Amino acid sequence: MPRIDSRQMGAPCWLDLSTSDMKRAAEFYGALFAWNVIDTGEEFGHYHMASKGDAGIAGMMLKDDTQRDQPDAWMVYLAVPDAAATAVAVREAGGQVVFDADQVGELGAMTIATDPTGAWVGFWQSGQHKGFELWGEHGAPAWHELHTRDFDAASAFYGQVLGVEVSDMDMEGGPQYRTMKIDGEDQAGIMDAAAFLPEGVPSHWTVYFGVDDTDQVVALAQELGGSLRSAAENTPFGRMATVSDPMGATFNVISVGEEPA
Repeated sequence: MPRIDSRQMGAPCWLDLSTSDMKRAAEFYGALFAWNVIDTGEEFGHYHMASKGDAGIAGMMLKDDTQRDQPDAWMVYLAVPDAAATAVAVREAGGQVVFDADQVGELGAMTIATDPTGAWVGFWQSGQHKGFELWGEHGAPAWHELHTRDFDAASAFYGQVLGVEVSDMDMEGGPQYRTMKIDGEDQAGIMDAAAFLPEGVPSHWTVYFGVDDTDQVVALAQELGGSLRSAAENTPFGRMATVSDPMGATFNVISVGEEPA
């Protein structure tokens, strides 16, 4: 797949991992996806950047003392033209701003929020840092999806805040599903997860990483200390599975580069 040079406003553009064990996380994802993980230094709070070759993929940050009781997790960032204006829009649409618009040097600015259903989400106004630079190939993001306990409230929130079209998608007997569209192209999904989210698990965004061989990657993840959360299965979109890293952060893998079974 070609490198990504620009993003549609409102589309997922970056993701990062909040982890309780940076060394182990870097080793796990580095071995699983052939990522190179480097420490950006004290200036950026020892935020770690993961890349494939010279293409940026994702970030990793060590949880601080105030986050120790929170589970390790991946967070999705959506591209916006103005992080400060987005913070205002979040409040107007019923969300809560956790970290107001914050300038990150010349890299860009971000706002961190929770939507009305409780899902954490980031909004990124790009400067020098545009976001992930590969899409839809082994070890790169391939899809992003919100699992929500309030389907209609979540759909209305993202439509209002981002100005995107939110359209129904027929899942052939599965949960209700909608996609966030920009210029007619699907950018992310919203799933009605109220019926299957375990008790105590809040609404949340989840990431799908592309892989060449789903079963092989699932086996490797387990060898590296990860856990299988949902067994591999064929879908109209590719063969997918849900796994977690050794610290418990959950993500999905989905086959790319072949016709779905």
